[in-house]
Amino acid sequence: MTTLAHLSTSALVLRYAGFAILATLANLGAQRMVLGIWPKGLFFAMILGTGIGLVVKYLLDKRWIFFDVETGARAHGRKFGLYTAMGLITTAIFWGMEAGAWAIWHSTMAREVGAILGLAIGYVVKFHLDRRFVFQTGLS
Repeated sequence: MTTLAHLSTSALVLRYAGFAILATLANLGAQRMVLGIWPKGLFFAMILGTGIGLVVKYLLDKRWIFFDVETGARAHGRKFGLYTAMGLITTAIFWGMEAGAWAIWHSTMAREVGAILGLAIGYVVKFHLDRRFVFQTGLS
């Protein structure tokens, strides 16, 4: 079985970045869907997109980044709760950058660039938080 310790740093970075991109696309896709229906619903769009991105990223990270094989509702519930709690910090970074870009430039492109930059920074921070507090790989 592969573990985090057996993955090269470059393989881990590429895999994590790929999953971050998938979660970002899911997030922004959900936001575009909401904004297409409700143009003034940015806050709701951000909440829905964040939730969808969170679930996508959790499932990918659990299995393919941290190689966590624990199963069952209790284990998933506990870990997803911790994963979500760690995400509160990074969500503040992401939302701040997305909303800030919108407030300054009032354009979809600026808002999405702000979102992408905020998510990129947040995902780096989140990896370290998840490794230490959620999946506890023992690696520092």
